[in-house]
Amino acid sequence: MASTSRPALDAQPPGKVPGTALGTAKEPRLSARATATAEIYRSLRGDIVAMRRKPGEPIVEKHVAESFGVSRTPVREALLRLADDGLVEIFPQSGTFVARIPVNALPEAVVIRTSLECTAVRYAAIRAARSQVAALRANVLLQQETAAAGDLDGFHEADEEFHRLISEIAGFPGLWNMAQQVKMQVDRYRRLTLPEPGRIPHVLAEHSGIVDAIAARDPAQAERLMVTHLGALLESVPDTQGANPFFFSGVQAEGPLKAPLKNESTPS
Repeated sequence: MASTSRPALDAQPPGKVPGTALGTAKEPRLSARATATAEIYRSLRGDIVAMRRKPGEPIVEKHVAESFGVSRTPVREALLRLADDGLVEIFPQSGTFVARIPVNALPEAVVIRTSLECTAVRYAAIRAARSQVAALRANVLLQQETAAAGDLDGFHEADEEFHRLISEIAGFPGLWNMAQQVKMQVDRYRRLTLPEPGRIPHVLAEHSGIVDAIAARDPAQAERLMVTHLGALLESVPDTQGANPFFFSGVQAEGPLKAPLKNESTPS
């Protein structure tokens, strides 16, 4: 009787799974690590930008790895990404720490954000439908409710959504995506200003004015109000830095910085 031949699996080169390319078996492991890295990056970035992790605070790889149930490798990769963002500082033999807010970087970030959002608000004033204006007014109402409840995190999220909505109404949601890439340090600074007396009511009044200009289809006025709104962020830098000296690095340039008004002609 002829013997039953064994499947040709033994003939495969080491590390190769039949019907797949050499080394493909490693891909799921790499994909899982990339997913873990992305998750850790988003979590730590959110905590740093929201000031739940304070400037100068140490980040211990071991503790982060344990909290996510992973090895230290994806934690290190996430920390390297955060270092590229300027949100953490890595000191060999000493450790990793949340970076301090660089005062000198704030004016440029505000100028870039102002340029992007002025473009968005002008187009929004031209294109907004009544339902979209209603959505902006509903968002301002949400901001008022979260502020009244003392929910600073909720207020910040509603504030972010307000600006995102303007870019969406303009027809250029990518403008908000681009703004987010440059405003991380500004967001950290803004979180420090929210508890200041009168700060939130002032922001609410500015947001309401911007909505009124959009509803009136007045792009020039909408832009002027946006410039004032975003430029006001820089006015309290010295006071905020003075109240939280260990949270900042560098010194603000002398003289007030005002974002310039763009050409007031209506975009075509």
